[in-house]
Amino acid sequence: MQLADKVVLVTGGGSGIGLGIAEAFAQEGCRVAITGRSESRLMHAAESVAADTPVLWKACDVSDRQSVRELFDWLTQELGSPDILVNSAGINVANRLFENIDPDDFDYVLAVNVTGSFNCIHAALPAMRQKGDGVIINIVSISGLHASILGGLPYSISKFGQSALGLFANLELAEQGIRVTNIYPGEANTPILDKRPAPPPEEKRAAMLQPEDIAACAVCVAKLPPRAVVPQLVIVPPYMVYG
Repeated sequence: MQLADKVVLVTGGGSGIGLGIAEAFAQEGCRVAITGRSESRLMHAAESVAADTPVLWKACDVSDRQSVRELFDWLTQELGSPDILVNSAGINVANRLFENIDPDDFDYVLAVNVTGSFNCIHAALPAMRQKGDGVIINIVSISGLHASILGGLPYSISKFGQSALGLFANLELAEQGIRVTNIYPGEANTPILDKRPAPPPEEKRAAMLQPEDIAACAVCVAKLPPRAVVPQLVIVPPYMVYG
C-alpha cells in the first residue's frame, strides 16, 4: 500500500522516536504534522526533516482534552483528518521508586502516557470510522510487558495501561477497518534517557535502538493491506533479547 498523501499525526514529534517516525513518513510522501509541548522544539524538529513536503507542527499537551480537540480541529483544517495516528508522546521522571516518588509526578506520567494516548485515539476515531479505514500506532515500551526497576513505577504502570488501551481498541475496531499496533521498543537512544537517575554514557547509547529503527517498524506496519493487523510488535537491541 503506497503511503503518498496519507495524513499522519505524530505526538511527541519534537524529538527522539516521534521525530524519527515523522521523518520516515514524510520521506514516504505523507503529509505529516507533529505535536508536543514545546513550540521551539517542534519548530526546530519540523525544519530538520528532509522531505519534499514540509512537516507542519502545533503545540499541544495531550493530557489536556481541550488542547487535543483544538489540535484535531487545526489538523483537519490544514491537512485533513488523520489516516495514521502515532502516539509517541511519553515522559518519565528521575525519582521513580516507591521510596522517592512524588505522587504528583506519578499522576502526571499516567496523564501523559495513558490518558494522552486515549485522548488522541478518541479524537481520531470519528473520522476513521466514517472512512472505514485507519492506522493507529502506539509507541509503548517493553516496560509495558515486563515491569522493571529501570523503567520505574509510574512509567511501567503507564505503559501497561497504554498497552491495554491499544489491545482493547483492536478488539473493538479491527473489523471496522481501523488497525491498531502496539510497538514495544527496548532501550532506545532518546532524550528520555536523560531522566534516568544515572543517564547512560554515549558508548551505551550507541548500542541501543535508534529512533530510525522504530520508525522503520512503524512505516512497515502502515504499508500493510487492510486485511493484515499487527496487534503487537517487539523490537529490542541484541543485549535485551529474551525467550
